[in-house]
Amino acid sequence: MAGGGEREGAQAMDSGEKRLNELGYKQELRREMTLFKTLAISFSTMTLFTGITPLYGSSLQYAGPAPLVWGWVVVSFFTCFVGVAMAEICSSFPTTGSLYFWAAHLAGPVWGPLASWCCAWLEAIGLIAGIGTQAYAGSQVLQSIILLCTGTNTGGGYLAPRWLFLVMYIGLTLIWAVLNTFALEVIAFLDVISMWWQVIGGTVIVVMLPLVAKTTQPASYVFTHFQTAPDVTGIGSSAYAVVLSFLVSQYSLYGYDAAAHLTEETKGADKNGPIAILSSIGIISVFGWAYILALTFSIQDFSYLYNPNNETAGTFVPAQILYDAFHGRYNSSAGAIVLLFVIWGSFFFGGLSITTSAARVVYALSRDQGVPLSSVWRRIHPRHKVPANAVWLCAAVCTLLGLPILRINVVFTAITSIATIGWVGGYAVPIFARMVMREDDFRPGPFYLGRASRPVCLVAFLWICYTCSVFLLPTVYPIKMDTFNYAPIALGVCLGLIMLWWLLDARKWFKGPVRNINDHHNGKG
Repeated sequence: MAGGGEREGAQAMDSGEKRLNELGYKQELRREMTLFKTLAISFSTMTLFTGITPLYGSSLQYAGPAPLVWGWVVVSFFTCFVGVAMAEICSSFPTTGSLYFWAAHLAGPVWGPLASWCCAWLEAIGLIAGIGTQAYAGSQVLQSIILLCTGTNTGGGYLAPRWLFLVMYIGLTLIWAVLNTFALEVIAFLDVISMWWQVIGGTVIVVMLPLVAKTTQPASYVFTHFQTAPDVTGIGSSAYAVVLSFLVSQYSLYGYDAAAHLTEETKGADKNGPIAILSSIGIISVFGWAYILALTFSIQDFSYLYNPNNETAGTFVPAQILYDAFHGRYNSSAGAIVLLFVIWGSFFFGGLSITTSAARVVYALSRDQGVPLSSVWRRIHPRHKVPANAVWLCAAVCTLLGLPILRINVVFTAITSIATIGWVGGYAVPIFARMVMREDDFRPGPFYLGRASRPVCLVAFLWICYTCSVFLLPTVYPIKMDTFNYAPIALGVCLGLIMLWWLLDARKWFKGPVRNINDHHNGKG
């Protein structure tokens, strides 16, 4: 693998590769992603349907349509601050370890190792749980498709029991791991399909659903109607209900750092990385709002959506909205099944690209000896040039996360909370470091905020702290064993052990990103 260092003088070097070498890393991964492909991967990781669809029902139930619809606008506004802060840093550091590499360099030699340690682990936890969110929601859509295909809940259809749901969850995880083991070109190709799938499928659903629905809700209902459901959720406080109804937007609007994970494989990454991050946020903000409006305008009977005796057994609100629209007009559920399949495809592609990102982070961390048995996880597949062992480690941990499906009702809430807090919490470390560092020590890339940098970073950092706090709150009262959001415990134990390892041992030898130019043995192992 020593070839990257010797190529420097032999040919005209890519601007991203040149910056990578200046940072002390040699080019090991193939640099063949164009801006469009990088944008496609970013877009598929954020995914139009995958954030909104599974949490739409619960967010709508907390406080009615208005807080849900306007919540998306508020969250999009603050997300732009986070995106701009990250784009500036990405432009300066185009490396695969992205967030944790940024944290190490921005925090300086004293705090760098601790900053990169926290950031890398938060990000790895967030991304691996992210695979779980896609697998769970993908299984949920499959469950609805099977139910509608076999005759609906009211017509004797088959509702997949918990054990089968778990089998579907594990099956999806394994398929993504297999695909991620075979060559980057396949993934890049599938991600481009995914982008068009989201754009065309999204447009079809957004345009078609309100047209097919026999009656649509008036604009006054969608934009101003507010109603809590304390008898169902147990939440009487209007303010608390609104905070929880924002969760769907906070969960959906992240993942735009996927462009940064692939910068070592992107041409001209110091310019194209920031463009991909900001474009992803822009596209998803507009499309996501349109999707929420299409679903909300097409509601036929609000109370019937949650009825356990309805056609989708009250398990999945968007499926019921689709069913009501098509069955009401055509007396057939075929159209709803087709559109559910489009949504399922978007979960499939989303899980695939999150698996890619998760494996890259585990690979980058093990390249710097930050994972137990790092010499195993950092091995690159000799032919396909992908971190295959890291891929399978992510799949194994993700499978373990899904096992509580057999017993607990709020598994999805917990997995989304872990994914969001890990993933978004990972963003906070480099943004905070950038905010408190001396301006003279920052070496800007082509995308530079100048004087606006500190205020932008402050708003971004406070927004991330708020987002992480609300995902730890209970989502249903009274709190019982099967409605308990176990995210605080799972995260607390996990992060506690990681920090204990740091205090007792890792701080003595973990120095953050390990330079691999002029160092073919890569430190230990």
